[in-house]
Amino acid sequence: MNISRRIANVSRISRSLSSFSDGDVVVASFARTPIGKMGGALAAINAPSLGAHAITAAIERSGADKSDIEEAFMGNVVSAGIGQAPTRQAVVHAGLPLGVSCTTINKVCASGMKAVMLAALSIQTGYRNCVVAGGMESMSNIPYYLPGARNGYRLGNNTVVDGLVHDGLWDVYNNQHMGMCGEACADTYKFSREDQDTYAIQSYERASKAWDAGLFDAEVAPISVSSRRGGVVTQVSRDEEFTNIQIDKMRTLKPAFKKDGTVTAANASTLNDGAAAMVVMSGKMARERGLTPLFKIRGFGDAEKDPVEFTTAPADAVPRALKHAGMEIKDIHFHEINEAFSVVALVNASLLKLDLDTVNVHGGAVSLGHPIGCSGARIMGTLYHVLKANDASVGCASICNGGGGASAVIIERLS
Repeated sequence: MNISRRIANVSRISRSLSSFSDGDVVVASFARTPIGKMGGALAAINAPSLGAHAITAAIERSGADKSDIEEAFMGNVVSAGIGQAPTRQAVVHAGLPLGVSCTTINKVCASGMKAVMLAALSIQTGYRNCVVAGGMESMSNIPYYLPGARNGYRLGNNTVVDGLVHDGLWDVYNNQHMGMCGEACADTYKFSREDQDTYAIQSYERASKAWDAGLFDAEVAPISVSSRRGGVVTQVSRDEEFTNIQIDKMRTLKPAFKKDGTVTAANASTLNDGAAAMVVMSGKMARERGLTPLFKIRGFGDAEKDPVEFTTAPADAVPRALKHAGMEIKDIHFHEINEAFSVVALVNASLLKLDLDTVNVHGGAVSLGHPIGCSGARIMGTLYHVLKANDASVGCASICNGGGGASAVIIERLS
C-alpha cells in the first residue's frame, strides 16, 4: 500500500485526539540520549550515567517536579562492572530525592518496555501516582570475565569470556548465539537474504530521512561528553549508527552466524550505548498539575514460547496487549517492532498481517542501534513521535527478548 495514501487515511480518522480520565495511566514526557555506536562517542559514559541524563531530561520536559517522583524502574541487561543497584545510581545522579524507590529490570531486550509496564501497573493499582521508567545500556563498557579465577587457576590455559555475548546475546538453552535463532526464523518462514538486505536498506533510508527532516529532534536530549584526557567537551546530539554503513556493500557481506546463512552484520541490529526515560503518572495527577501528557497507555501484554522461537514472540504478545486494551489490530495506525534482526520485523509483520508501510517508518534497531536494556522504552517514544508526525492516534510497540519472550504496549496519542 502506498505510504502517502495510508497516512492520508490515518489523518482523516484521527484528527480529533482522545482525552484522558483521572484513572488513566499517561506519559507526561519522553527523552532519550543519542544512540552511540560500539566504542563511539558515548563509550566513556557508563549505563547509570546515561540513564541519569535521560531521566533528568524527561523530568524537565514533563512539567513535573523531581519531588513528584515516587519510584523508578529502569531496564538494564548486563550490569556486571557498573556497581550495585544501577537504577539507584541513575536516580541519585539525576538529583532525585533520596526517598525515591528504585528497581532495575532485566527482561533482556524487553527490559525497558517491561519497566514502563511495571510503572503503569503500580499507578493503575493506586500504589503510585508518578513514576520514572525506561532503560539504559552501555554495551561498550560491558567487561570480559575470568571464570574460575576466584578459586585460582591450577594448570594450563583458561578462557576470557566476553560478558556482552555471554549475558546479552547468548541462547543458553541451546548454547548458541541468538543470531542462530534469527537464521532458524528465516529458514522456517522462508525469508531470503535478499528480503532481509532489502528491508535493512529501507531501515537505513528511513532513519536517514527522518533525521534529515528533524523528526528525531524532539526525542533526543543532547549530551556533553568529555574527552578521555579531559578538557575537550563535545556535544553529541545525533545517533551515530545510521550513517555508519556503506549501502553499496551491504549485499556483499558474508553471513555472520552460519556459513550458508542469511543474517549478516548489516541486516541485524548493532551493538550500542544509550538510555531512554519517561515520566509516567495518573491522569488525575496530570490534570491537577495542569500538564498535557503525550499519550496514554491503553494496554500491554507479554508472551513466551520456545527460546529458539523468540523471534516470533511479538506476534503472540501483540494480540494479548490488544485484548488488554479492548482493541483490535485494525485499530492500530502505526507499529514499532524492534529490529533485533531484519527478519524479526519481516516475520512479525507477516504473522500479524501488517502493511510494512506502517511498521518502523522512522527506521529501527538495524539502522538506529540497539542498546539492549534501552530499546523497549526507546521504541515507545519513537512510536509516539511517528503518530504525531502523521497526525495519527493509536500505535503498538512490540519487542522480542531472549529466552523466548516478547512484550507489547498499546498507546494512544493525547497531544
